[in-house]
Parts: sequence; structure tokens; C-alpha cells
Amino acid sequence: MNRTAIRLAVILAAAVVVAQALLVPLFVAPAANLGPRDLPVAVAGPAQATAAITAKLQSEEGAFTITQASDGAAADQLIKDRDVYGAFVVTPTGLEVHIAPAASPTVAQLFTAAAQEAGAGQQVTMVTVVPLPVDDPRGTGFVSGFLPLLLTGMLAGILLVVLVAVPRARILGVLGYAIGSGLVGTLILRDWLGVLAGTYWADAAAIGLIGLAASATVAGLGTVFGNPGIGLGALTVFLVGNPLSGVAGAPELLPQPWGEVGQHLPAGAAATLMRSVAFFGGNGGAYSMWVLVVYAVGGLALIALRKAPRPVPAAQPAPDREPAPTR
Repeated sequence: MNRTAIRLAVILAAAVVVAQALLVPLFVAPAANLGPRDLPVAVAGPAQATAAITAKLQSEEGAFTITQASDGAAADQLIKDRDVYGAFVVTPTGLEVHIAPAASPTVAQLFTAAAQEAGAGQQVTMVTVVPLPVDDPRGTGFVSGFLPLLLTGMLAGILLVVLVAVPRARILGVLGYAIGSGLVGTLILRDWLGVLAGTYWADAAAIGLIGLAASATVAGLGTVFGNPGIGLGALTVFLVGNPLSGVAGAPELLPQPWGEVGQHLPAGAAATLMRSVAFFGGNGGAYSMWVLVVYAVGGLALIALRKAPRPVPAAQPAPDREPAPTR
């Protein structure tokens, strides 16, 4: 048996095992260590009445970032602006906990559990400020629908590098995919499955930008660096970006600094932008939008900088020569 082939097989097997050893904790550790880390929350009501709740939240060091609000209406506006995930509101009739499942069902459940502790056996009223769509009451459809957007964006970038040799054509392919992804993806996720609640064109623009950033990043890196670039693009867009995106919970629930790092990768920025556009009228999504724009423009620039291969001129037939005169 060929020794070179055996050596290559062993090296490849060892490389995949090392990759597995790195990827498994990358996916498992964030999910297994969810918990509030500087999670933004509002406390509303008279200072004396809210003192106990504020002290309770502050007792969990580093868990919450507290914003004081004058009343329930002001707290609700903070939630709608995506400045906080929820609010504890003290009213003359008792404690209210205002939640936004559309921002994060996991955080909404966390506040629901915290409300029972804060109430100390008293009646606590739960108020939903920004609900999830009726067709997706637990938010699982949103998470499930988000992953194919990343996968198809990554796949589009890979196919364009492998099958399309001309850089200009690759750029057209990336742009065409992004437009189609936004228009068709919105029809499916919003109008058919009902997991998005924004206007059609706003949702389509967000999904299109996500597709543009994902496909351009992979195609750009693949154009410049070849197969290693494709691998780096896949790591950036999906293999590393997805577990750090916080799409199933919230970035503030992930171990830090990984939650913050994830918001600067395409997947994390995409998750935040989609939630902001689909449920909050775009509030809280500006920074994520610019992160995706940077990836999209950077990827397209990498493709454009690569010159198209020059065609090899066809071999010209040798001219006929006059036979040498015989003497």
C-alpha cells in the first residue's frame, strides 16, 4: 500500500479529531453556562418602594445593569427601544414584571422566575410588552429559520468560488443571491410560517443584508486565499459565529467576552438585526447593521481586487516553409 496515501489519511483523521475537540466545547460551553451577565433591566417606581428590588438585583454581582425609570410607561419605552430586556415596576396595587419575549424568550422566562422571588409570596402581575408572533409563541421557529440563512449564505459563497472563475461574475452572483434570499426568505419566514412580524420590505432588507454579508465573506476569502480562505470563511460565518451569536438566548447570557465577540461576527450581528427589524421596528439594530455592511463590503472588495485569469492564447500553427531547393 502507498505509504504517502496512508500518511495523508492519518494526518487528515488527526486533523478532524482536533477540530472536533475544539468545536464541541465551542458549541456546548456557551449553552451550558447561560446566565445573566450585565443584562440590562429597568426598575420603575418610587425610590423607597424599589429599593429592595434594586438591592436584590445588585446582590448578584455582575448579573444585571440597572436603569431607573420613572414609571411603567417609561420602562415600556426602554423595552421597545431595546435598551433593556425587561422591567420591575412597583405600582400602588403591587409588583409588575414587564417582559419582551420577542427580544429573548429565554430572558423572559428568567424574569418570570425572578418575579416569583421578588414577590416573596405576594401576587406578581406579568405584563408582556413585545410578544412573539402567534404562529411562533415560543420563538423556536425564529431560531430554526435563522440557521438556514447562514448555511445557504455560506454555501453560495463556496459554490461561487469553486464554480465561477471570473471575479465580476462572482460579485454578480453574490448580489443576486442576496436579493433573492431577502425576497424569498421573507415570503417563507414572514408570510408563510409567520415567525417574523416586521413589514415585508424591512424584513427582506435585513435578510438580504445577512445573505450578502455571509456569502461575500466566504467568497471574498476564498477568492484571495483559495481553499484555506473558504475554510476561514466557514469558521467565521457559521462554525464559530453561530454558537456565539446568542440567537437562542441573548448575548448577555453567554460567558464573556464571547457574547460580545459574537456580536462582531456575521451570525451574532444578523441575529440582533433580525430581532430588531422583525419585532422592534428596527430599534437597537443600527450597530449590527453596520457590522454586516463591513463584512459585505469587505468581501466584495476582496473579490474585486482579484484579477480575472488571462485566457491562454491558442497555439498558432507554424507557417508553411518553402522546400529548400535541391542542387
